Amino acid sequence: MINEQIRDREVRLIGENGEQLGIMSAKEAYKLAQEAELDLVKIAPNAKPPVCKIIDYGKYRYEQARKEKEARKKQKIIEVKEVRLSPNIEENDLNTKANNARKFLTKGDKVKVSLRFRGREMAHVATSKHVLDDFAKMLEDVAVIDKPAKMEGRTMTMFLTEKR
Repeated sequence: MINEQIRDREVRLIGENGEQLGIMSAKEAYKLAQEAELDLVKIAPNAKPPVCKIIDYGKYRYEQARKEKEARKKQKIIEVKEVRLSPNIEENDLNTKANNARKFLTKGDKVKVSLRFRGREMAHVATSKHVLDDFAKMLEDVAVIDKPAKMEGRTMTMFLTEKR
């Protein structure tokens, strides 16, 4: 809220240079802001009494936008890459999939390893868990198990993340 939008009975006022001007009515604070040819901006609306500051509102909004843009630039988006396996996968295929997962992990992504069961393979779910265990062992130098293997419908999934 800025200027006339502030309808509180009394506010704690902070001057343009950051000095405390004390508690006063919102009208008085607005008059002081007009004299300084600046805006009265409510900074902490939940405080008792609300905190208002005399600042140039356009400049304030610009600074806020710049800070947000800078924060967005610094944050890293972690993607989840998926590697699909089957219960009767051969050793070389497993090595290829492990190398792909290693690439994803070194880039900083999470890896979802899913073991897909089709048709009669559902009868051998318990004996096929070793495929996921072997896969995790192959990558234990670069990865740690984030979520252990868990059955979801016809798929057994496990999540791996990069070792810190």
